[in-house]
Amino acid sequence: MNMELPLGNDPLAIRRRVESLEYMLERAVTVPGINRKVGLDAIVGLVPVAGDMIAAALGLYIVWEARKLGMPKWQIARMMANVGVDTALGAIPLAGDLFDFVYRSNSRNLKIILKHLDKHHPHTRIIEG
Repeated sequence: MNMELPLGNDPLAIRRRVESLEYMLERAVTVPGINRKVGLDAIVGLVPVAGDMIAAALGLYIVWEARKLGMPKWQIARMMANVGVDTALGAIPLAGDLFDFVYRSNSRNLKIILKHLDKHHPHTRIIEG
């Protein structure tokens, strides 16, 4: 994945930043043996309390970027709920760590943002061949 992150506030720059952050948080590393991709959200979540707070803060950054796009309040609320569920259930020792491998709140939030961008800012779409 291209790690060059644009600094602007235009929809294309926000799209690239959010896609890169979601990749890092959810799919950056492949776990040997089970061939499953995980990211910093699951790895940092292994550290009790502090790890969950760091993962929540990074997830809320994605919501903040969505807010800068002018997304409707109900979509922002839905994204906040995704981060809240991930944080609350991820804080449970052991079971929460397993939950982090399955429930990918940042990927869910990325889908919400991409749907909004594709509808309201179609020029940001990246077509890969």
